[in-house]
Amino acid sequence: MQVALDNWFVKNIDTLKVALRVVFGMFWLIDGMLKFQPGVVEAFSGMIRDASAGQPAWLSGWFSFWASATSSNPGFFVYSTGALEVALGLCLMFGLLRKVAYTASFFLSLVIWSVPEGFGGPYGPGATDIGTGIVYALASLLFLIVNAFFGPSRYSLDFIIERRLPGWKKIAEIRSA
Repeated sequence: MQVALDNWFVKNIDTLKVALRVVFGMFWLIDGMLKFQPGVVEAFSGMIRDASAGQPAWLSGWFSFWASATSSNPGFFVYSTGALEVALGLCLMFGLLRKVAYTASFFLSLVIWSVPEGFGGPYGPGATDIGTGIVYALASLLFLIVNAFFGPSRYSLDFIIERRLPGWKKIAEIRSA
């Protein structure tokens, strides 16, 4: 039975890779669309302030910087983050600019994890979660590795564009040679 299951995964690796990419893109799309809900802009400064509560003293400069930077125009930060998340979601769902999307997803996830999620902290009695941002960052890195290891996906807009514009591979694929 184990051999049959292993063979199923090997035979269906392309489909599994695409399905996981699309689901991950849907997560980003939903996250981005939620940024446009009423009240998010008004709550954003409080999210930054709450993330800094209970953090070690040596991180106070980090949170003070972001609280100051975002307080003057929180709408810009909320809506630009939401727009970037929607764009990432669509790129991942349709397989467009995957290398760029995975890389942007990695760095945006780290920023989200380190600012509004406060590194998932504070860590102490009762802490049960390190935050979702770091999980998104690791998933993005994993997708980069999978794309590099298994090569281009035939089920993506990148594949269609690469057939007409071979230079597209340089910005869309990890293994572009």
